[in-house]
Amino acid sequence: MSRYGRERNARRKTWALLFVIVSLFCIVFFAARGRFQAPVMGRAATLMLAPFQGAISWVGSQVNYVVTSVWDIATVHQQNKMLRSEVEQLRVQNVEAKEFASENQRLRALLGYKQQATQFDLVAARVIARESATWSSMITINRGTSDGIAADMAVVTERGLVGRVSEAGPTSSKVQLILDPRSSVGTLVQRAESRVTGIVEGDPANPTMPDMVNIPKTSDVVEGDVIVTSGFGGVYPKGIVVGIVSAIRNDPGGLLKIAALEPAVDFQKLEDVMVITASREAPPEPLKPPVQTPGTETDPEKEAAEMQAAAQAADEATASAAADVTNAGGASQ
Repeated sequence: MSRYGRERNARRKTWALLFVIVSLFCIVFFAARGRFQAPVMGRAATLMLAPFQGAISWVGSQVNYVVTSVWDIATVHQQNKMLRSEVEQLRVQNVEAKEFASENQRLRALLGYKQQATQFDLVAARVIARESATWSSMITINRGTSDGIAADMAVVTERGLVGRVSEAGPTSSKVQLILDPRSSVGTLVQRAESRVTGIVEGDPANPTMPDMVNIPKTSDVVEGDVIVTSGFGGVYPKGIVVGIVSAIRNDPGGLLKIAALEPAVDFQKLEDVMVITASREAPPEPLKPPVQTPGTETDPEKEAAEMQAAAQAADEATASAAADVTNAGGASQ
């Protein structure tokens, strides 16, 4: 058979197959719509198309499963990304909220101290740096001469004494802590039975606990005594808490005692301070009337009215007596 004959037979087979497929499609289509009544042909078409329909249904279900799975994975990935972002934001907000709460607590304590210590003019400041070489000796605050700060001004917190301003710049100042071995603070024992004086200075051997030195060996100083500033020297106002005596030892010379102090201020957590720009004597507390015995209470207003009435009656009696003396003198003449 020639090449032309083979191509002709192939075209015939293709057209025949196409005709059969179209016929079967028409039969199935019209049978489904009820317009073509051919039970035998319908059953035959159903039997012929059943495998193809099953395969197409399986392929469709697999494709639908794959598409659904891919969509779910993409959705979960997007949701996971959003949740991660929200978690990071909430974490940052939580850290900021804790920081704000801590700052609010510190500032409230300083404000309470400022309202209580009416004998001082105070300027709030924040610690912005510590010198690495002298971590326990010097700090830098964010207030300077433009805020009224000058050298040798005392620096405190609501707990007690921090140190003094050693150098004041336009917008910042350096503060020498009481832990510095070069510092010197005049102090005394707050206990009324003692009132022993001494000098507090930093201890190079123990940078976190200063010493109270120059204490006579026979002085009345015991562990637990509260040490306050004495006011001597004019730098530190009187009555500021410095620390508590934690241990007492003898001076190497044997004639004096040294008291190791636990500072009132936690210098490792020092963040906010206040500078004393002016100091006055604390006003005396108002006098309180004594407590009266039940059943013998008196009315202050009634007593005042009675005293006023008595004074008025005495004035009237004096005036009457003076008039009688005047009349008697006139009659004798």
